[in-house]
Amino acid sequence: MKEFSSSDTLIIIGIVLAYIVFTTWLTYRLRSKTNGDFMEGSRAMPAFIVGVLLMSEYIGAKSTIGTAQAAFEGGFAASWSILGAAIGFPIFGLLLVKRIYNTGKITISGAIAEKYGNTTKNIISLIMIYALLLVNVGNYVSGAAAISTVLKVNLPVAAFITAVVSTFYFAFGGMKGMAWVTMLHSALKYIGVLIILGIALHMTGGVMPMVKEMPDFYWTWDGSIGASTIFAWLIGTIGSIFCTQFVIQAISSTKSAESAKRATWVAFFFCIPIALAIGMIGVAAKFLHPEMNSLYALPIFIQDMNPWLAGLVTTSLVASIFVSVSTVALAIASLIVKDFYVPYRNPTPEREFKMTRWLSLLIGFLPLIFVLLVPEVLKLSFFTRAIRLSISVVAVMAFYLPFFKSAHGANAGLIGACVVTSVWYLLGDPFGINNMYIALVTPAIIMLVDRLIPQRTNKNKNAHIIQKSGALR
Repeated sequence: MKEFSSSDTLIIIGIVLAYIVFTTWLTYRLRSKTNGDFMEGSRAMPAFIVGVLLMSEYIGAKSTIGTAQAAFEGGFAASWSILGAAIGFPIFGLLLVKRIYNTGKITISGAIAEKYGNTTKNIISLIMIYALLLVNVGNYVSGAAAISTVLKVNLPVAAFITAVVSTFYFAFGGMKGMAWVTMLHSALKYIGVLIILGIALHMTGGVMPMVKEMPDFYWTWDGSIGASTIFAWLIGTIGSIFCTQFVIQAISSTKSAESAKRATWVAFFFCIPIALAIGMIGVAAKFLHPEMNSLYALPIFIQDMNPWLAGLVTTSLVASIFVSVSTVALAIASLIVKDFYVPYRNPTPEREFKMTRWLSLLIGFLPLIFVLLVPEVLKLSFFTRAIRLSISVVAVMAFYLPFFKSAHGANAGLIGACVVTSVWYLLGDPFGINNMYIALVTPAIIMLVDRLIPQRTNKNKNAHIIQKSGALR
């Protein structure tokens, strides 16, 4: 592995800065000028653009760096962490897109509130904000790993750089500005990953030398990761797609429910190649640098490129980071404004738009506090998906099982699942049971128990009403 000279580093920094300046200018030109533009792009986004947005949400910096890290440690099977999104998007299109789109809401909490009311809506919003803030902590760690590798700065400084630039993108661009700039980011990200794959395979002499020399588990379908964890990944990724705020916001920005469904297939076709490429990169990094910190499994290959190519690939990783952070932060801002600020303050459209931008600045910098506390990016990523999975369970029950109509049961299920899943994750998944399974069953069990208990309570209440009306007669 070679070190970049001062002139090489200047070339790389120059390319990255030129890209940032250009996309910043583009974001400003395409910026949202109304709250409708900011939140949902005025429902005028083409299906292809939305499909790319969906793909970028699930293959951002966190998944890119995190999957390569997991492949470095556990084998090519780490690709399942992204393949789950490829499987999940068409299922989402089949089951929920039309139902959610037709509610006319741009938040998952608002859609479920149609069934369970405002208290449930507020609980879902708070849980989703909690999950998405943790998502951006992972995004900042991943982005900092890539930036610090080339710029030779420490992780906190690299994370701060990430926060400054990405916050500008979403705070000024909103959905309308971000959608078009994300197309550029995503194209560059795709090219960058494929270049890294090409460099990695060139350095290893292809796949066969790795197959011959590395332990067998690096090439099995479940690696050293294990079937239980992989199934948990699939359940969590598919489930979290059903309720992730930015996904709901993105499909709401299309012209029709059919257009939204087509967008899910665009996301499907984009997810598969990049999932396999990132898995292979992580394994190649282990083959070439077995003693290295696994967090750098993907960005390590930048060091072996000439400065111009390294500049392009670094820029692609930077683009991936900015997309990830911006989309998640926009989703958090939307939840806070639509579910809390607007109902309680009844602002004018201009005041709402102004407050959205101020909140965006706070949301952009808040995750920096926790950057140094996250050693394993992919584990955090799937924990946040577990939290969102519990919301999906309640959403599916709301739309498809109408006899679970108790708001009390839904509220208890959501709060119980969030608390139990968080504790389970912090305890390190006791008994080898992944926190994803806890998130899957907890809300359903609590809602089932609640479904059985109120029957007796309602009978007593009805009897009391009958007695009272009899006495009045």
